[in-house]
Amino acid sequence: MPRNRDFSEPECSAEYSADYSVSLPSDPEHGVGRTHEVTVRSSGPCLCLPRFMRLTFAPESLENLYQTYFRRQRHETLLVLVVFAALFDCYVLIMCAVVYSADKLAPVLAAVAGLVAHVLLFILCKYRLLPERVTRRFLPYVLWVLILAQIFCYLGLNFSRSPEASDTVGWQAFFVFSFFITLPLRLAPIVLITAVSCGIHTLVLGVTVAQQQQDALDEGTLLRQILSNVAIYLCAITVGTMSYYMADRKHRKAFLEARQSLEVKLNLEEQSQQQKHHQLRIKILGDCYYCICGLPEYREDHAVCSIMMGLAMVEAISYVREKTKTAVDMRVGVHSGTVLGGVLGQKRWQYDVWSTDVTVANKMEAGGIPGRVHISQSTMDCLKGEFEVEPGEGGTRCEYLKEKGIVTYLVVVPKQPLRNGINGVKLSLTSSHGGSPPLVNTKELNGSLSPEESEEPDARVRGTLESGEEDGEAVNPSFPNPRRRLRLRDLAERVMDASQNEQELNKLLNEALLERESIQALKGKSTFRLSMRFIDPEMETRYSVEKEKQSGAAFSCSCVVLFFTALVEVFIDPWLVANYVTFVVGEVLLLILTLCSLAAIFPRVFPKKLVAFSTWIDRTRWARNTWAMAAIVIVTMADIVDMLSCWQDHGGTSNMTMGPPWPGGCREQPKYYSYIALLALVATIMLVQVSHMVKLTLMVLITGATGTVNIYAWEYIFDQYDRRRGQQSVSSLVPSKYSMTAMIFIVMLSFYYFSRHVEKLARTLFLWKIDVHDQKERVYEMRRWNEALVTNMLPEHVARHFLGSKKRDEELYSQSYDEIGVMFASLPNFADFYTEESINNGGIECLRFLNEIISDFDALLDEPQFRCITKIKTIGSTYMAASGVTPDANTNGYSTKKETLSDKERWQHLADLADFALAMKVTLMNINYQSFNNFMLRIGKSGSMGQVVEETHLILKEYGFRFVRRGAIYVKGKGELLTFFLKGREKQGSFLNGSSVTLPHQVVDSS
Repeated sequence: MPRNRDFSEPECSAEYSADYSVSLPSDPEHGVGRTHEVTVRSSGPCLCLPRFMRLTFAPESLENLYQTYFRRQRHETLLVLVVFAALFDCYVLIMCAVVYSADKLAPVLAAVAGLVAHVLLFILCKYRLLPERVTRRFLPYVLWVLILAQIFCYLGLNFSRSPEASDTVGWQAFFVFSFFITLPLRLAPIVLITAVSCGIHTLVLGVTVAQQQQDALDEGTLLRQILSNVAIYLCAITVGTMSYYMADRKHRKAFLEARQSLEVKLNLEEQSQQQKHHQLRIKILGDCYYCICGLPEYREDHAVCSIMMGLAMVEAISYVREKTKTAVDMRVGVHSGTVLGGVLGQKRWQYDVWSTDVTVANKMEAGGIPGRVHISQSTMDCLKGEFEVEPGEGGTRCEYLKEKGIVTYLVVVPKQPLRNGINGVKLSLTSSHGGSPPLVNTKELNGSLSPEESEEPDARVRGTLESGEEDGEAVNPSFPNPRRRLRLRDLAERVMDASQNEQELNKLLNEALLERESIQALKGKSTFRLSMRFIDPEMETRYSVEKEKQSGAAFSCSCVVLFFTALVEVFIDPWLVANYVTFVVGEVLLLILTLCSLAAIFPRVFPKKLVAFSTWIDRTRWARNTWAMAAIVIVTMADIVDMLSCWQDHGGTSNMTMGPPWPGGCREQPKYYSYIALLALVATIMLVQVSHMVKLTLMVLITGATGTVNIYAWEYIFDQYDRRRGQQSVSSLVPSKYSMTAMIFIVMLSFYYFSRHVEKLARTLFLWKIDVHDQKERVYEMRRWNEALVTNMLPEHVARHFLGSKKRDEELYSQSYDEIGVMFASLPNFADFYTEESINNGGIECLRFLNEIISDFDALLDEPQFRCITKIKTIGSTYMAASGVTPDANTNGYSTKKETLSDKERWQHLADLADFALAMKVTLMNINYQSFNNFMLRIGKSGSMGQVVEETHLILKEYGFRFVRRGAIYVKGKGELLTFFLKGREKQGSFLNGSSVTLPHQVVDSS
């Protein structure tokens, strides 16, 4: 039976839950599963962050493994950052090339050098040419320094003549946000390097402007510009932190799903292996171990495997004899032939085999010698000289072998490895290894029958041959040493051992993650290259209705962006009334959109109608896209309306005689409104569960609207701004209206490239999630089948014992009973009925008839009066049952304690067993009548109708059963016992539950 290792699965995703657990295999010291929770980090540099943003795995080793996985996943996004930097270099080159002059040589050379460096880094990272340690520890910081140097080169070499506090602020904000979405670092280092970058950039701009404008410096204007810069940086850092949090939650969820996938695969592997036995144990008959080799699939080396098993078991018994100082030994008999295998009856299924050759194998054991392996001529013919043998003379010890004229041999224990071994690979009897012979995929139909084999599943000869070379020869796969607990050489068994070693478990999880990531490229074949939609329409539909719990966080990012854009405009032009109006209206609308998105995530907080509406939006693609577009349109329109309002107040070409503008207003600082458009692009890529094509449409809308206002509506404002800065010469710099529009366009291209990467990752994670779901379904189905099989094979309370708790291999079930009844019922003349002639289809028809008889016996157990009777097993044509072995046996099915019951109540189960025996006789009589057969039922040791001992006779007399004295007989282990034949019952059965049922064998008293 498969080990029942349960792993708890988190009910909610990692996005919004900080209180779910994942069970790892049991701790060897405690014997129970340890719970590993997602806890809140209570130390470190991130204490200023909200609680839900400080989640971490416990123990620390699991968190470290996750961080390794997270860095690997962000390796591709690091390439995205390299592309961003290369596009910035291209932007600088274009700006210099359009108005090239001699003084542009230095910035051009700097841009070319940066572009070459970024291309080189892209190649090195793409093809993993750098050492892993360098890539992991140093490359992110090298790239940060390189980008920072590029920004300052562009700032110093292009704006040194007339610097402004707004120069390159947009690019600085762009890269600050990009660090959060691309760098494979923890949150604290990213926050640190972005803060350092922004601080240096702000300090350099402030000092440079103050030095250049010493005489005409307007300290108030400079302060408002610096505060505007800080607001833009804070917006980029805040939204970047939220994006990092969202990515971290998504990857933590994927990490847990990968872990569950590993557990599911191990469960599948383990449960599958438990059903594949190269050498199959049939059953245990008292002190006889009965097994067969060559099933369920043929093995050419079946005879060798059986003899090797027999020799190993003899050695194991000798070890037991040596340690316990007891005279215990073992006989092994092996015979090769044909069998019919299958399951009989409806209850307590046990796989069994039948044939004349099975009988011969049994007699080979009976006619064997203790400590020796006794084989027949048929088995000898299959060995092909692999073993040395000597005459066995089994006929002198067993009459059956003598009558059948079967020649037998005794195997001589080999001192050297076998000449040819199994399938040409040499074998030795004992070794320190735990390997086993391989399964041979052939289709012949013969095998070996052996009554001896290790009982534990791990001790069966199974597994794979370990390949290797030693001195030019194949390494000898060992036969399991019986003195050592054997281990499977497969993934499932590795995790059994890993349950005692957390580090090993993490290693297995890391291997599973690497394996999953290695096939990521193959997943691309399931999508269209341009649209990135799944080729399978059904899969695309499933993806489109996938619920995303981060949608509320994405909409909240739009609220944050709108807040900071309004704050920037307040610093630039505090008298612009339209700014306050658009901020209030926009925030209200965005809050409505956000609450509608959060309702599906927190259904208990919001009204049911709102929850239903929110769920409909999440699962309807066009509605979801419309909702996302509405949020971005609100942010964009707020910026455009403010720009147009500023144009009407300060820059309208038709009326330039209006009152004096506020110093530092939109006319004097028009670049900041382009930076606000850049923040709107940031809000766009924060949207989740939205196609990259929709994001591209929204970004084109932002870029087009802002570019149109810059070039046409604000043409005069930008021209005035350039003249005031001393850029009258055409050859100095590209006009700001064009450079700002080009900056927004380059950022749009960068973010679109990133959006495709994000969608590719999201679809890959979705496919992984589907794989895990499918694996869970298979495990669930297999577990359900196994539970159904186990419940049929074992009594219900025993099945619950194994299925309801975690058991180790060596933990067996046992329970002591003081007062039970045991019954054996056999068909003594079935052996005469059974033939393997062609008219009976080689014996199949005979077994089919036996199955009908046993099934009818099983059907009797469904009767309520036989509820205390448990079928134990069938042995050939013998039916074994017992009464009083149920959990409530000591109270005979009642809640009252045994001590308070009367003798008649205590032994009611034994009376029920006697009734069952007689009912079996009636059932067989009906079968005989319908099939024109004459089968007899022998219950007990002998007698045509049933036999009991004196103690049982005295008990059952009180229930009205009639007996005939048989006399004393010898019983092995008990000596001489007085026995009686059970003839029937003289009166109606009185059942304790008040019912009275007349059975067919009862004699009703009519007086």
